[in-house]
Amino acid sequence: MALKGIKVIELAGLAPVPFCGMILSDFGARVIRIDRLHAPNIDSMGRGKESVSIDMKKKAGQNAVKRLCLAADVLIEPFRPGVMEKLGLGPDVLTTNNPRLIYARLTGYGQKGPLSHKAGHDINYIAISGLLSKLGRKNEPPFPPVNLAADFGGGGLICALGIVMALYERNLSGLGQVIDANMVEGSAYLASWLDGTAHYFPKQRGDNILDGGAAFYNTYETQDGKYMAVGSLEHKFYEELLKGLGLNPSAVSQSGNQEQQKELFASIFLTKTRDQWTEIFNELDACVTPVLTAEEASHHPHNEEKGTFQRASKPKLMASPAPRLNRTPEIRHPRPLPEIGQHTVDVLLEFGFSQLELKELVKSGAIVEQGKL
Repeated sequence: MALKGIKVIELAGLAPVPFCGMILSDFGARVIRIDRLHAPNIDSMGRGKESVSIDMKKKAGQNAVKRLCLAADVLIEPFRPGVMEKLGLGPDVLTTNNPRLIYARLTGYGQKGPLSHKAGHDINYIAISGLLSKLGRKNEPPFPPVNLAADFGGGGLICALGIVMALYERNLSGLGQVIDANMVEGSAYLASWLDGTAHYFPKQRGDNILDGGAAFYNTYETQDGKYMAVGSLEHKFYEELLKGLGLNPSAVSQSGNQEQQKELFASIFLTKTRDQWTEIFNELDACVTPVLTAEEASHHPHNEEKGTFQRASKPKLMASPAPRLNRTPEIRHPRPLPEIGQHTVDVLLEFGFSQLELKELVKSGAIVEQGKL
């Protein structure tokens, strides 16, 4: 495993931080999640993690986190700027105590700037980044891709990349560093190709080749209320598309009126079920595929053979880690989600806390009594 031996302290948060921690855990890092006392267990991306429940508003709880960070390689925190400093757990303190610590701060707007202390969600971050303006159908308002772009692409994934780069650099310098990963900049970075190839998108949103304006790059409803995805961009694939639809290439030009072609293609796709169209296009190299639900995708022969999805009791279905490494492979077998505070005593004992110190933590209210304490 590529990250075997790396210890990560993850301060519990929503969406981007859990995803970042899951990526590190999937590739072998030991991820210890710090949960609030009696917090609801809503992290569906906690596979393989350990849960230590600490009240960080208590001085004793803050000191406990400091001690954990002394032996950690990475800290990931999800709070607005200044929160960790108020807790006495800012980077100046923790990286002084442990100069090798990589301190990853994952926020919406970043550590500086007029919006840095404002609340926000995925839709706000991609709006400010410029990405949202590019998404949506013609003559309709911009429409966000759920919360994938900022929370997971521009947030958790970019943060994980920063952590891995900092770990690599630490091998050279022996020092950790502070990472400012924020979802506005991460989302803008995701849109680099869109910004750099604006000549591909000269028309209004939803009227260009890749955003719904082309008949040959679109989705179509089938007879059974399902959908097919058409990506026949190159002319050779477009000819295969016409063949599958039973159209004469001499009568339909790829550069012809796209609105008319959309109507034509839509009417033809409605004549057969999705599975019937899938069977037809399986015999052609047209870049035409069925639109599958996650459950259906998990049973697709290609995904089944490669183990693209994994099943567990909770959550029942999730994607397996990506990418694949041939010499230090990722963890592909299902791993359980931790219960809140499940590993508190074991982890603290392992990190050097004595039984007396644990009892004092319980007495202070920083942790709750468990086991034989």
